[in-house]
Amino acid sequence: MSKRDYYEVLGVPKNASDDEIKKAYRKLAMKYHPDRNQGDAAKAAEEKFKEVKEAYEILCVSEKRAAYDQYGHAGVDPNMRGGPGAEGFGGFAEAFGDIFGDMFGGGGGGARGGRGGRQVYRGNDLSYAMEITLEEAANGKDAQIRIPSWDECETCHGNGAKPGTQPKTCGTCQGSGVVQMRQGFFAVQQACPHCRGTGKIIPEPCTSCHGQGKIKSQKTLEVKIPAGIDDGMRIRSTGNGEPGSNGGPPGDLYIEIRVKKHDIFERDGDDLHCEVPVSFATAALGGEIEVPTLAGKAAIDIPEGTQAGKQFRLRGKGIKGVRASYPGDLYCHIVVETPVKLTEFQRKLLKDFDESLKKGGSKHSPSTETWTDKLKNLFS
Repeated sequence: MSKRDYYEVLGVPKNASDDEIKKAYRKLAMKYHPDRNQGDAAKAAEEKFKEVKEAYEILCVSEKRAAYDQYGHAGVDPNMRGGPGAEGFGGFAEAFGDIFGDMFGGGGGGARGGRGGRQVYRGNDLSYAMEITLEEAANGKDAQIRIPSWDECETCHGNGAKPGTQPKTCGTCQGSGVVQMRQGFFAVQQACPHCRGTGKIIPEPCTSCHGQGKIKSQKTLEVKIPAGIDDGMRIRSTGNGEPGSNGGPPGDLYIEIRVKKHDIFERDGDDLHCEVPVSFATAALGGEIEVPTLAGKAAIDIPEGTQAGKQFRLRGKGIKGVRASYPGDLYCHIVVETPVKLTEFQRKLLKDFDESLKKGGSKHSPSTETWTDKLKNLFS
């Protein structure tokens, strides 16, 4: 029987982050764990548990995930690619250790097995909020941002020990960086709590870096904002998160986009909306008016007798989204502006004009007549 797609097994999309994959695995492993399924459901749960475990072992390691994404199951078949190494087990152990702790009171760290059993730790992901204008969101832009970085400590040259001293092998794990904990029929490797998986103890830490072997600094990163990006979307910059430990891979940087509120336009997906004020005379008599777009000005014809709230659609004058093949539309909502601060002469003209409308009957104000009829029916 052919294997199911690993992403389908874990119930995550193919662009899921490492944290989303880990979270999905933990949830399913808890659900199908043999200790939580007894009786008739035990065998089916055990098969599900194995399937979920296999999927996570591949998707938790970036190299294996890339091979799987490109070649499918053939790309990670041990008979074709030499089989999984210690690094693959480490990714599984990272999440399984967390599950084990949830169920039995143990603990699990974000570690992966490295060479010789040493635990290597993937760096944490970083988040950066970037605020851009609606015009920049529509057209895209190249930007520079400053993010935290780490440089090797010049005092200890990266080993974390005070000059003239050297790190010593951890006596608890004998330099392996891991210890084994047994619970019933399970045996799980965990990071050594004494040396935190490094396999080394630093009796006299470097005073410059406090034993970390690295100094925090800042670096400038070039970021390309794609045209059509929307508020709340994220851009992933692989490997620009915090550095890993013991040779582990760095985390990723997620740039979260925040689009500033625009003075004129309001975005709805790929469409834009704006209110266009017109004078009472223009609404009554009609005429051509100019309206703004992100690309400049456009003209629309206002027909005679246009009412407040009338909507005009300008095709293709919206925004072309990052996944769209053509741009959205611009919707102009007419707002009839009532005159204010009238002179006595203007007041008299309006009163005379109003009287002339009343003499003309309902043909000048069809909505008013309809409204009056509705009121009569309501209270009759």
